[in-house]
Amino acid sequence: MGKIPFGGRYHRLPKTLEDDYQIGCDQKSVVGSGYNGAVRLGTSKGRKSFKVAVKAFALTNLAADEQTQLTSEVEILLCMDHPHIVRLYDVYETEDSLSLVMECMEGGQLLDRVIELKRFSEHNAAVSLRQMLLGLNYIHSHGIVHRDLKLENFLYDNKNSDHLKLIDFGFSKIWDPHVKMHVSCGTLSYTAPEVLKKSYTNKCDMWSLGVIAFILLAGYMPFSGSESVRTKDIRGGKLCIKPEKWETVSKQAMNFVLCLMRVNPDKRLSAQQALEHEWISTRHEQKGHAEVDLSVVTAFRSFAHASRFRRCCMEMMAWSLSNEERSQVREYFLELDQNHHGTISISELKTVLEDKFHIHDKEVQEISRTLDTNHDGEIHYSDFLAAMLSTRIRLHDDLLPSTFKRFDTDNSGYITSDNLKEVLGDAFEGEEVGKLVAEADQLQDGRISYVEFVAFVKGEKLGTAGTDFRAVGPPVGALRALNGSRH
Repeated sequence: MGKIPFGGRYHRLPKTLEDDYQIGCDQKSVVGSGYNGAVRLGTSKGRKSFKVAVKAFALTNLAADEQTQLTSEVEILLCMDHPHIVRLYDVYETEDSLSLVMECMEGGQLLDRVIELKRFSEHNAAVSLRQMLLGLNYIHSHGIVHRDLKLENFLYDNKNSDHLKLIDFGFSKIWDPHVKMHVSCGTLSYTAPEVLKKSYTNKCDMWSLGVIAFILLAGYMPFSGSESVRTKDIRGGKLCIKPEKWETVSKQAMNFVLCLMRVNPDKRLSAQQALEHEWISTRHEQKGHAEVDLSVVTAFRSFAHASRFRRCCMEMMAWSLSNEERSQVREYFLELDQNHHGTISISELKTVLEDKFHIHDKEVQEISRTLDTNHDGEIHYSDFLAAMLSTRIRLHDDLLPSTFKRFDTDNSGYITSDNLKEVLGDAFEGEEVGKLVAEADQLQDGRISYVEFVAFVKGEKLGTAGTDFRAVGPPVGALRALNGSRH
């Protein structure tokens, strides 16, 4: 994913969680639980309405298997960048703890929605399953297997939304497709037969998704009884089919479920194939698309023409966007992602820009080069969001403090060359970090104050960016007052 997402989101001392977020301490602030403790509600000190969910892990006396599981979860979540996967904003490491600051999903579990509705209509089931498949195809196409798909691990982003996101990567694994996995994990009712045999591939996720599809359409679990009975039925693929529940379900939908719940994983649909299944694809075609319009192209062009450090700031700012802000443009991203791998390939972007908007090849190459920040031939979700900040997403003032603090790694109140090296390495897009600092250093003192940063991002000169530098006193004092920091 490149240097910005990692360097700007993984924080070590002297920076702490409390510098950037206010975490609730009472029982009302507990929004969930994990294997290592409660998940608590918090808010950003820079954006008061910006809610987060914080998972804190005590590192002292952590068993070896728990340490491995935690390390895997953090590594994988740092790489996740997709509209249908929960977002990890920040990680804070101290000597004895690790805190993960996650997107706050206020809409509740898919399980709760199933309990409320009893069963989904075919249309709603297909729409929901397509969202799950988009997230699943993204992780599978990037070498990750989830291993614990279930109703509880899909959440809605808010109460009035139907937008689902995959959570809980505690059992996930970066997987070599040439090596079978052997660790038995997950939840029995969703576990694939080959997992019980302790020799499996990422197709185990597809079986679990089949169980979810079964529940959405029929309103009950495909396996029941004691643990031994369920284990035997799972091994044999013996589904509990109640005719009165399935007589109103179409043959297409039933075929979709059965194609996912084949005992032989080699004959089971992959995520890509499941997205192309007639029952899923037909309903999506009927729903219509978010047509990529000229305003999206204008944003691409604006981003391509921006200076290196400005693009760097936009990339960092993309990780501070709220769910509401991302929702304004996420359908455009999904529309451009024609192969459903969860990124926009350079060829996909080229096709749209040349065929639909008749943009010359030279300009297409320049747009592609600036969007592909880590030069892997793919445009990731946050790259796209950064470009949309040029014109499509309003640049709110309250985005600026959190973005500045991602660069200010030592809480000094300034962005220095050393800070940028810590975040970016020695260079960004071939430009030495010292030259990046010079872009925004209007006072020419070798560092960027917060007020200089605001003026730079807004394209203004000091004294015209809403706050006069000399009127606020020392930059560090102004920033700490803004932060509400304890330092």
